[in-house]
Amino acid sequence: MAKHNKLGKEGERAACDFLISRGFIVRETNWRLGHLEIDIVAQEPDTNCLHIIEVKTRASDEDFDPMESINKAKIRNLVNAANGYIEHFSLPMSVQFDVMIIVGTPTDEFDIRYYPDVFDPPLRTYR
Repeated sequence: MAKHNKLGKEGERAACDFLISRGFIVRETNWRLGHLEIDIVAQEPDTNCLHIIEVKTRASDEDFDPMESINKAKIRNLVNAANGYIEHFSLPMSVQFDVMIIVGTPTDEFDIRYYPDVFDPPLRTYR
């Protein structure tokens, strides 16, 4: 596995641990629908809201603005994947789109930044 892929997997694992420590239920990781992927699908207990979480992991935050990677195409893909997830499992739930930024390495302690409800889905998406 390539070094950056390994770091990404470790970052997603740290993101899941972070969410679980705050009471979330992690329903899925790396859920796929065709070429679309959701990094983490989570839910807070006793809520009717799914959290679709995009995880960005970097060894350093030098010259890195993670929100630049959440562009129109990424939003469209996340919304389509979320719609597919809800349809696949027949879930009558609302959806919130969150971003987690993981900076560092597994040998150091990751710096985890959680940004809830980063964007609202557009009124229309295209598949």
